[in-house]
Amino acid sequence: MQLSESLTAAYNAQVKLEFESSFVYLQMAADFELRSLPGFSRWMRIQSGEEYTHAMKFIDFVIARGGRLELLALDKPAPTPETVVGVFEAALRHEQRVTRAIHDLYTRALEERDYASLPLLQWFVNEQTEEEATVSTILERLRMVGEDRSGILFLDRELGQRAGNPGGGAAEAESAAEA
Repeated sequence: MQLSESLTAAYNAQVKLEFESSFVYLQMAADFELRSLPGFSRWMRIQSGEEYTHAMKFIDFVIARGGRLELLALDKPAPTPETVVGVFEAALRHEQRVTRAIHDLYTRALEERDYASLPLLQWFVNEQTEEEATVSTILERLRMVGEDRSGILFLDRELGQRAGNPGGGAAEAESAAEA
């Protein structure tokens, strides 16, 4: 069953949001690098790569379902907040925005009885639950240490151990296409 025009448009909007998410995290990563916080930078670069992979999953789905992919212009990321806590508060707000968009897409697919969309969208519902929980945990730990530099450096070192490819992009897109 081919995607409807309205679902195709909704998926194209989601592709845009996922690429914007990648840019948001890449901007944050660059700003952490300038602040001499390489662990936070690595974490954000890996997150950027994951968001790129998510966009590619949606692109592959649209194409496989016979929808017309239309890449939309991306919005410029907002300036990165001054504090580490502020950056992760912004990241959480962004993840919540993505979650709302996924839920809206799921609702639209249900309304249109496009049951072939549901497994993909359920995967994203689960992924967003995990994303929000991870960012919330980091944020709570950052709030615990406050402005204590040794605590921030400890968390920087810990987050720098995140597994994944900080270069992001192609390798993740290939593995996502296989999933």
